[in-house]
Amino acid sequence: MRHMSVISRRVAAAAVSVVLVGGAAAACGPKEGGDAKGGGAEGAPKKGGTLTVLNSAPQKQFDPARLYTSGGGNIPSLVYRTLTTRHRANGAEGTKVVPDLATDTGTPSDDAKTWTYKLKDGLKYEDGSPITSADIKYGVERSFAAELSGGAPYLRDWLIGGDSYQGPYKEKKGLDSIETPDEKTIVFKLKKSEGDFPYFATSTQFAPVPKAKDTGAKYAEHPVSSGPYKVIKNAGDGEQMTLERNPNWSEDTDKERHAYPDRIEVRSGLSAAVINQRLSTGSGPDAAAVTTDTNLGPAELAQVTGDKNLAARVGTGHFGQTSYLAFNPAVKPFDDPKVRQAISYAINRTSVVNAAGGSSLAEPTTTFLPRQKPLGYTPYDHFPAGDKGDPAKAKELLKEAGHENGLEITLTHSTAQNRETSPEIATAVQAALKEAGITVKLEGLEDNDYDEKIHSFDKQPGLFIAHWGADWPSGGPFLAPIFDGRQIVKDGANFNTARLDDPKVNDEIDAINKITDHDAAAQRWGALDKRIGEQALTVPLFNPVYKRIFGKDVKNVVISNWTGVLDVSQVAVK
Repeated sequence: MRHMSVISRRVAAAAVSVVLVGGAAAACGPKEGGDAKGGGAEGAPKKGGTLTVLNSAPQKQFDPARLYTSGGGNIPSLVYRTLTTRHRANGAEGTKVVPDLATDTGTPSDDAKTWTYKLKDGLKYEDGSPITSADIKYGVERSFAAELSGGAPYLRDWLIGGDSYQGPYKEKKGLDSIETPDEKTIVFKLKKSEGDFPYFATSTQFAPVPKAKDTGAKYAEHPVSSGPYKVIKNAGDGEQMTLERNPNWSEDTDKERHAYPDRIEVRSGLSAAVINQRLSTGSGPDAAAVTTDTNLGPAELAQVTGDKNLAARVGTGHFGQTSYLAFNPAVKPFDDPKVRQAISYAINRTSVVNAAGGSSLAEPTTTFLPRQKPLGYTPYDHFPAGDKGDPAKAKELLKEAGHENGLEITLTHSTAQNRETSPEIATAVQAALKEAGITVKLEGLEDNDYDEKIHSFDKQPGLFIAHWGADWPSGGPFLAPIFDGRQIVKDGANFNTARLDDPKVNDEIDAINKITDHDAAAQRWGALDKRIGEQALTVPLFNPVYKRIFGKDVKNVVISNWTGVLDVSQVAVK
């Protein structure tokens, strides 16, 4: 999907919220099914009480059309139900897509170009009125309006007529490619095969919106809830939100969300240090508090690890994301595969992991796809250099490339203190390459300037630090935006920085997209990742690990590999 510098933060904020912003080397990657660790206060979860959410980033976009979330988001999925949703379970089990408003995950036909859904019986909004297929159609159509931009852009590419549709405010007729033959049936007609459609149908663009109650750009302030909670207050551009129980939500129609707390208070705009201190201390309301976007740092983690009571309140999660070095072969000397291979051999992943916070917070990887089976992870290491790099092999390749006296290059990075694309990582790369005779000049840019430069086709640097995260647990939204030649964008945000336009790669992407068996598709994505990796178009560095503390009265902690973070829909505080 879109680049992690933009998206992972949304996905982490909304799902982790990541878009908007996790695999590893075989010896140290997470074990499937056992890599998410939660816990919580003793005793069975009960209904009642108030849950407090302490976050750094405010939930600025809360309109379902404007949200860019993975699996429907975290806080958003308390208010918005969608056709499908993520399974609320720990680890790998939580990467499955399951029905939500629909009776199943969708019926494909015409090589997965047509998807049909039937709605469950008894679905109601917060005011007791019924949810219909027309409301879902209208909700999708709203996401095309320029006034409500910001959501995931797939439907513009996928739906017939989506590339020119301007939304229901300008085009009253709506999209012919979304059919509603009756109040409980909705059919989507696509331009191309998309076997992953059930996964994308978890996004909030598929939340129902009753046309008569649509207030346009103000809808986020008082949206009509289809989920277990309704919005009582949304102030300060999402900085303060209050949610209360929706009396017309029924657990009989919703097997995924529990809705234990009576009330949820979201407070954002806080520093990471303040959040972690309040959660650790756990006094007053903070005893029943969590965070959905703030990690423990290395120093905090060391302190927590030394206290068994605090350590028992740390959840560990893995989200499908990779931090890597990106090459632009249009810039010399990166047009030479031997130079790219030399840099691949020179990288010291031990020092990079240390710069990212240590082995508890980052896991080294040599594959572009993260180490998760649903993504298609297939082990490979085309340029084996051990944990600390192989500068001798790198020098040998540089000599073959005509650079026997070394090389001078520039590495662009962000100045954001995120331990993913930041100065610490850049400095570690610089030191490793120096051992191989490569002198690296560092170009640090403020976040906005960094995003603009690395996404601009004309301005893209020859070498920069990037990261990419999965919009859903599949290899498709991981590989296609980066390596599909038809997604090279010259007049907008370009993510295929390698300029790879290989017909065989493009054809394989199309072939896999026709597969509706997710396990079968995953094997093909993994094989494609391994094949592309031989060209040294990127240097995979590490996959992040989320370590987040929660309040001492929090029960029923569930952390899936879809989001990598605590799922607020499962939490109880009594």
